Amino acid sequence: MSKKLEITLTRSVIGSKDKQIKTVQALGLKKIRQTVVLDDTAAIRGMVDKVSHLVSVKEV
Repeated sequence: MSKKLEITLTRSVIGSKDKQIKTVQALGLKKIRQTVVLDDTAAIRGMVDKVSHLVSVKEV
């Protein structure tokens, strides 16, 4: 069984750079406090790293 990441949008994307907004959208997040569960891959880790100030991550 592969590892999963529980990613929650904790801060608003208003005022963020366009690339950061698109990264948050690509992760599947639309609203504050929305949570998605995604596979733990290098691509997802890289996306989370770019918006780490906007999201919180928990390994599941």
